[in-house]
Amino acid sequence: MNSIFGDRKTIFILLAPALVLYTLLKVVPVGWSLGLSFFEGNSLRGFEWVGLQNFATFFTDPNALQSMWVSVFFAIVATIGQVALGYGLALLYVFVLRKGSTLVRTFVFFPTVLPTVAVALLFRSFVAVGENQGPVNDIINFFGGESVEVLASTVGTMTLAIIMTLWSSMGFYAVLLYAGLLDIPEEVIESARLDGANGLKLVRHIVVPLSLPILLSSIIFSLNATLKVFDSLLALNGGGPGTSTAPMTLYMYRTAFEYAEYGYGSTIAVLLTALCLVFTLAIFRSSRRKAEV
Repeated sequence: MNSIFGDRKTIFILLAPALVLYTLLKVVPVGWSLGLSFFEGNSLRGFEWVGLQNFATFFTDPNALQSMWVSVFFAIVATIGQVALGYGLALLYVFVLRKGSTLVRTFVFFPTVLPTVAVALLFRSFVAVGENQGPVNDIINFFGGESVEVLASTVGTMTLAIIMTLWSSMGFYAVLLYAGLLDIPEEVIESARLDGANGLKLVRHIVVPLSLPILLSSIIFSLNATLKVFDSLLALNGGGPGTSTAPMTLYMYRTAFEYAEYGYGSTIAVLLTALCLVFTLAIFRSSRRKAEV
């Protein structure tokens, strides 16, 4: 076995199919998008070289800046909620329910496998007003209140979107963090308990430091996923009211495929990729500082 994997030619032959597939599906589209960001136009009227003009336009475009703010706000709030709820559930599985957590884990994880658009339409029906009024307004009416058009306001739409995201994804992060908590040696936990560390002290001083690698991985995974949110907000309210809840992905889609501005749309995609990279590097850098301390 060592002789096989010690041969560079063999390693190259084994890795070549995966590398070719990765290059075609990942590297080439990214390079193509980056190249398009220096042009203006589309395939019908042709392309014109504009250099960095598209990037300058982005930072003076109020709609683009608003979409970036929506993406960043949604990503930060959703990430905090997803990881916090997931970590809380993971602690519940390990230290409270223990072997009896299988059924609970299954029920909590179930929303993760549902189609995102179906979940968005489900939550939209919950707060619907009119002939097909949803249960939320039915309850409000039952107690004498007037129907509330949740999706008619930016705050209402964003709040519902975050609740929907947490409900559909916290089970995934709970299982992910649960797997990380299982790697903590039982002897360490028992020794800490014998030394008087129980409850919050045990979690704060023993469990969290030992599970920090999987916790940071969950934060990075969640941030990158929520920064690129698209279908759920589109299906929920189309980025409305108006464009007040449209993230960068939706603004990019409309710019490129509805307005046929491929160059500017590619610029938005490149800047979104850069934003994901900045957040990821910031988390890695902060984790290194904590490790050095």
